[in-house]
Amino acid sequence: MGEASRRKKERREGNGDPIAAIPGGPYLQAAFFCEKILVEQDSVVSFIRQVDRLTTTASGPAVPASMPTTTFTTFLAIALKSGEARGTHDIKLVRERPSGIRDNQPVFSVRLLFEGEDRGVGLHGPANLTFEEEGLYWFDLYVDETLMTRMPFRVIYQQAVARTG
Repeated sequence: MGEASRRKKERREGNGDPIAAIPGGPYLQAAFFCEKILVEQDSVVSFIRQVDRLTTTASGPAVPASMPTTTFTTFLAIALKSGEARGTHDIKLVRERPSGIRDNQPVFSVRLLFEGEDRGVGLHGPANLTFEEEGLYWFDLYVDETLMTRMPFRVIYQQAVARTG
């Protein structure tokens, strides 16, 4: 059994990377992809239409058997609360492909200041995602190398072969 298959099997059986909160914080409040983000004049943020799947279609007289690389622009929303955490912490998002291959470079990484207690940080903005294969992708959110959550995103490939005359 290959390394990628073993990791996928371990995660299905619950023996893989556990999702464990950091004692004392910071704590995950939310993490998801959405279609649109509105920031009102009073700085209140609204997240519109949560997205966790993409259907891409190829059509014509000869369509590829496997999905061509597809780029999709969505918005990413992450909210963390400090709890007892203070000071700067590293936040990163890492993509895992359906084949089990994890990207060498994170989707993003940033160092943020946590002020403690109910104070937190909100990360939100556009995310240009590239998908090379059909299936279930996982986006893993880390704070200081601790896995906070896994965000699923399914890519579906449909073929529409056009018949002539």
